[in-house]
Amino acid sequence: MSGKPSNSIIQGFAVRPAQPDRFVTFFLANWFLFAAALVSGALLFWPMLSRGTGGVRVSPSEAVNLINREKGVLIDVSEAAEYAAGHAGGARNIPLGSLEASADLPKNKAVPLLLLCPTGARAQRGVGLLRKRGYENTHAVAGGVAAWREANLPIERSV
Repeated sequence: MSGKPSNSIIQGFAVRPAQPDRFVTFFLANWFLFAAALVSGALLFWPMLSRGTGGVRVSPSEAVNLINREKGVLIDVSEAAEYAAGHAGGARNIPLGSLEASADLPKNKAVPLLLLCPTGARAQRGVGLLRKRGYENTHAVAGGVAAWREANLPIERSV
């Protein structure tokens, strides 16, 4: 017995020079796996990317803290019929369509504005509109009135 003992496991992990043709062959044989990984990664990052366009979302409990501590104003951007069916207690109704030109907004643009609607989707668009008007401290309540109701916060109905 001469020389070092042969161990096939260790030799399997030995550093080998790169073989570009093997990588290309592997990629071409498994392109669908690479495509699935790319799509999966894009879907994971989509919420983070889209959140940056609409502004910051806050939970109903964070909204209550902003209302109590910083005198935040709760604005429901639902249509009048939706607002009458049920809205967060103390919320002002300014429909999304008239939000941009509304005179009912606070004059102090530093006051936190908390926008909500039945699901939270219109509120996100409203945040973008108000930020263009100079209201930088504007937030959408995540989940809208449904999340507000789920958190057992007061719901009012207009008669």
